[in-house]
Order: sequence, then structure tokens, then C-alpha cells
Amino acid sequence: MNSSNPILNRAYGKRGYAAMETIPQSRVEDNLEEVYNAPAASSLRTGRMTMDDVVARTGILLGIAVIVGAASWYLNLPSSFLFIGLIGGLVTGLIGAFSKTVRPALYMTYAVFQGLLMGILSRTFELFYPGIVQQAVVATVAAFVGMLFLYKSGRLRATPKFTKVLIGATLGYLVLAMGSLISVLLGGGSLYSLSVFGPMLAMAGVALASFFLILDFDQAEQGVRMGLPQEESWRAGFGLVMTVIWLYLEILRLLAILRGGND
Repeated sequence: MNSSNPILNRAYGKRGYAAMETIPQSRVEDNLEEVYNAPAASSLRTGRMTMDDVVARTGILLGIAVIVGAASWYLNLPSSFLFIGLIGGLVTGLIGAFSKTVRPALYMTYAVFQGLLMGILSRTFELFYPGIVQQAVVATVAAFVGMLFLYKSGRLRATPKFTKVLIGATLGYLVLAMGSLISVLLGGGSLYSLSVFGPMLAMAGVALASFFLILDFDQAEQGVRMGLPQEESWRAGFGLVMTVIWLYLEILRLLAILRGGND
């Protein structure tokens, strides 16, 4: 019978248990020392997803989005690129969210489109409301850290009831947001929509995006616990990046509405 333990393999590789006595004590001690001093198994050795993998993939995707956003800001790209980023991000985001296959290249493409969108939007908002981008970035980081603390401390967990309520609220939010947008585009009740529903929807969007982080944290943790393949860390990172970008855009919009009402 073979064992994963190298010492036992050497012992059972010979005939009979008496073979154990033929191994010098010094060799046994050396083998034991090698086993105990060996580094802990990493994802490269086990092929399984780890939390470090999730953090690394999330950092890569966020880094791409930030770099592209900074470049689009610096180059002062025209508004036509805004629609390219919006449509491209929407298409790649939907494909990535519903695809059963892990697609790292698609996730990176999504980060490029979203970086383009965020860079142009952020520069536009900054022109009207100086300092708003810094406020939005600080608020996004604070919300992320706060939700991570609540999740790690056990105060918020992605229970089935929590997930069901959150998804239902998100669907309702999307319906109201689309209705408000159509109303504004048609020119009917635009002032009322901006003065009443605008701030309410923006605050709801910030709250929903923040709570969705709990689902993303739980997905990553469940993946590690279940021993999913290492490539699944790309999917977990993609989900986190989607939520973080959504949260940032919602905070940016809410701050613009609040500051616009005070100007």
C-alpha cells in the first residue's frame, strides 16, 4: 500500500514490517525534519483557489481600470469614448456574469472599458464640482473597509434570506432607475425626478452596492472553503471589481446631486 508520506512509502516499499528496522535512525530523523520544514502548500502546488489568489486577481483588474481611467482623464478623451466604455462595459459585464467558463481576458477587457468610463465621468464631474472625485474615492474605500469589517466580525452574513431580499431590492431599484431615466429623457417631470427621486435612488444605489460586497466576500470565502480550482479566483475578483466600480459611480452620483442642490 502506497502512502503520501515519503517515510511510509520507503518503509512499505520493502517486504514486511521488519523493513522499518533497516532504515537508519539518522535517515528517519532527516526525513521528518524535511516534512516539518517544508513550506505550506500554495495554490501553485495544490491547484486550488486561495484568498491570496482572489486578492491578487482583484488587484490586477482594479489596477487596469485605474490606469486606463487615469490615462483617459489625462488625455481628455471626447465624450464619444464615454459611450464606448458604457456599452463595452455593459456587454462584457453581462457576458462575464452569466458565463459558466472562467474568462480572464474578458474580465480584463471589462476593466479597460470601465476604466474608460470612470476616467471620463470623473473628469467631467470634477470640472463642475472640484474635489468630488477625491471625496468619492475616500467614501468608496471607507464603505469597502466597513463592509469587510462587518462581514469578518460576523455582524453581516450572506444568508439565503439576506441574499433574496438584496436581489429583490436590486431589481426594484433597477426598475425605478429605468423609469426615472425614461421620464427624464421624455421631458416629463424631470425637475421633480431630480429633486426627489434622484437623491433617493442614488442613496439606494450606494446602499445596495455596499451590501453586495457581502455577497462577494461570501463567494470568495466559499470558493476557498470548497477547494475550487485556482482559476476561479478570477471570477471572484471580477465580481468584487464589478461591485466596487458600481459603488464608486453611485457615490459619485450621490455627491454630485447633493452638491448640486447646495450650489
